[in-house]
Amino acid sequence: MGSFSIWHWLVVLVVVALVFGTKKLRNLGGDLGGAVKGFKQAMNDEQNTSVIEHAVNDTDSVNSKAKHKQ
Repeated sequence: MGSFSIWHWLVVLVVVALVFGTKKLRNLGGDLGGAVKGFKQAMNDEQNTSVIEHAVNDTDSVNSKAKHKQ
């Protein structure tokens, strides 16, 4: 009763394919893949931006310390 066998999942897959059609399912898969790809790219862009901002802030603080020593 806990988990379904492979036959249950195959029946579910066939019913879903019959209800929605394979073309709609293929489009849905492509849309979902594009959304995941866009999300990953946005996360990488955000990380790169924060690394650059951190480096700029460190450089500014080093420059200001050097000016105070003079």
